[in-house]
Amino acid sequence: MLSLHLAELYGVETRALNQAVRRNSARFPRDFSFQLTEEESEWLVSQNVIPHRKFFGGTLPYAFTEQGIAMLSSVLRSKRAVQVNIEIMRAFVHLRELLATHKDLARKLDELEKKYDSQFRMVFEAIRQLMLPPEPHKKEIGFKVKEPKTEYKTRTSHR
Repeated sequence: MLSLHLAELYGVETRALNQAVRRNSARFPRDFSFQLTEEESEWLVSQNVIPHRKFFGGTLPYAFTEQGIAMLSSVLRSKRAVQVNIEIMRAFVHLRELLATHKDLARKLDELEKKYDSQFRMVFEAIRQLMLPPEPHKKEIGFKVKEPKTEYKTRTSHR
């Protein structure tokens, strides 16, 4: 997660959060948090993750891993920081459980497919397709032009 999003959750200014991290740099090794590069921040803007470069407040944001977010609770000592940290950790645990369940289901499906003959292969393939995450709907760019409905009546000439 980015420092600006975490600051919003914790109810502190991004500047204060970054300052707390810098003051306690020994608690935040590179696998816990790191500052984005110029190129990475531009990529976030170009991918519409961040509306504009000014959104960062003039400095490059920090990115935090799960362990870095956990470490923030020892640096930010408000009651809100503790509660937010607990909720974030619960969210990470829930995500891990979902991933594990999905892997377990895929493994069981493979075992069943090996156990039964090829007549069920199509059924297993259909189940695998249902397990795939849905593809994001891409919004078409541009305008749809409706063709005007014109009815041409043929004239008969009476000459």
